[in-house]
Amino acid sequence: MKDKHHEKEESTPKESNAEQVEKSEEQPEQPAQAEGLQQQLDDMRTKYLYLLSDFENYKRNVAKERLELQQTAGRDIMAALLSVLDDFDRAAKNGGLNEGMALIHHKLLQTLQSKGLAALDYKPGEPFNPDTQEAVAEIPAPAENLKGNIVDVVEKGYQLGDRIIRYSKVVVGK
Repeated sequence: MKDKHHEKEESTPKESNAEQVEKSEEQPEQPAQAEGLQQQLDDMRTKYLYLLSDFENYKRNVAKERLELQQTAGRDIMAALLSVLDDFDRAAKNGGLNEGMALIHHKLLQTLQSKGLAALDYKPGEPFNPDTQEAVAEIPAPAENLKGNIVDVVEKGYQLGDRIIRYSKVVVGK
């Protein structure tokens, strides 16, 4: 029985020596493998951060576009109604509106303003601004202070939200 027991003791150190040899052989491979895995992990983390950043930018752009679309969704219909509003303004200016038509004009104007329409009001004598005004004519200035300034407003401009949907048409003095 001692032989069997002795054999077990002998076999155990032999296996442990073999395991030690295997471990010593694996040690140079493990750091290389670990470095490779760490590099893959870093690459994946970088790709994930870029993807996350792109997705956040996409969400921000979509939200901005949605807000802009909501603000200007009625731009075409508003632009079409501006000619009606102009007709009312001309009739009121010439005293051609009776009380009922004046109420309709006021109601139309209030409704359009509640939807974000704002008139670009300019008066004669104000400086010409090509960003918000369109010069339809240039005439000799009747006074020195009107040179380069608005002499007359032919048609009012309008903006919907932050966007101009129709530029003011003005006559400029030269």
